[in-house]
Parts: sequence; C-alpha cells; structure tokens
Amino acid sequence: MRKNHAYIFVILFLIFVHPDSFGQKQKPKNDSWYDDKPMHFGFSLGMNLMDFNITPSQSHLAIDSLYPEVSVLNPGLNIQIVTNLHLARYLDLRFLPGVSFGQRNVRFFKDGIIVNEKQRLESSYLEFPFLLKFKGDRLNNVRPYVIGGVNFRYDLAGKKEYDDEKPVYLRLKRADLYYEAGAGLDFYLPYFKLSVEFKLSTGLRDVIVHEPAPKGPQYANAIERMRSQIWILAFHFE
Repeated sequence: MRKNHAYIFVILFLIFVHPDSFGQKQKPKNDSWYDDKPMHFGFSLGMNLMDFNITPSQSHLAIDSLYPEVSVLNPGLNIQIVTNLHLARYLDLRFLPGVSFGQRNVRFFKDGIIVNEKQRLESSYLEFPFLLKFKGDRLNNVRPYVIGGVNFRYDLAGKKEYDDEKPVYLRLKRADLYYEAGAGLDFYLPYFKLSVEFKLSTGLRDVIVHEPAPKGPQYANAIERMRSQIWILAFHFE
C-alpha cells in the first residue's frame, strides 16, 4: 500500500519528463538572464509523502511478537523560499529554507493481525537545505539537472511529554539531519522559470524517543531504530 503512493509520485514526475517535452526541432529560446546572475530568488510549492524506516526490536519481538510498520502514507505540503547562487556554468548552490507538514501512521501487528489503533505522528518541520544543482545543456526551453545535498529539519510538533488524553504511545526527537538526492527539469517560460523536481530525503538519526509511555510501554519497546524518509515532488518558480 505504502509503495503505491511512492509510485504515484514517480509517475507524476515522469509525466513532465515525456520525450515530447524536449522536441527535436529548434524553437525560439525564452530569455534566461536570471541564470547568468550571481544570485536570484524564487519560491517553491510541493507535496510530500513522509515515511519511516523501522527496525523492529528482535529481543522484544521474541517476547511479545509485536511488529511495527508504516502501513499508510498520507500526502503533506512543502513551502520554501529559493535562493540560488550561480557558481559555474553547470553548477549552482541552492538554499531553500521553509516549512513542511505531514504525518505518519504506525500500526502494530501480532501474528498478522492489527492489535491497536494507528499511532498518528504529525510533523511540522522547519527546514534548512543546502543543495548542489548540476545542470545539463539546455535543449530549447528545457534543461535537465540532478541535485543533492543535506537538509537540517526541526520538528515543531515533537512532544516533550506524552499526552494522557490521546492514545499515542510514541514520541519523536525534534532535530534530524537528512541527505537528499533527486532530479528535475527546468522549463524556461516567457516571464519566469518553472522547475519540476523529484527527490528523496533520508534522515541520518534514530528519531524515536526510547522512553516508553506509561500506558503503552510495549509500543516504544517494540522498535529498535526508526529513521525518517520523505519523498518530495516540488515546483520551483524562479
């Protein structure tokens, strides 16, 4: 189920990479004066799918046979400001501070049967990505590129204490560092440039708080390690 959502992201991206987008005939090129400026700005809107890479606790699995898994992925929202520094003909440094919102639902299974309601973990990130953009040659009004770098995220929705009024027995650490990699296309339009970009962001830190909830200690104990993973489809306007 969760993989199907990721495939939807890939399909949406491939729509914009259809060979007809490039064309074989020479067409009038739209002006791209902003590409040659030392620095230019823009904004970005996108959607995300937040996921976890969960490593079950083998010791707890042998005792309780409780198995954790993210079974459903829900779309979220990204909003960013684009700051682009032109380093060389085919290389840019990009800083895209912004916010992102999303949620992940962790379910626990015992002998293949769901044993609790989903643990709904919401995230509201402040994010500060630094990315290198490697550009190809421009083909008429389209330019392909690949991108990679690091992103520091701080989760404003991370809780210091468990909420006795809500049956959520997992807590997340607020800070995490991600590495990001992806690809995209720059479309040169008459008055601005539209970039369509697909990337994967993978957290480096174990984000689960290993302090069991008093009312449900088995849930945190069933997880040995949990790393964050985010799929992002972004539209940059520059």
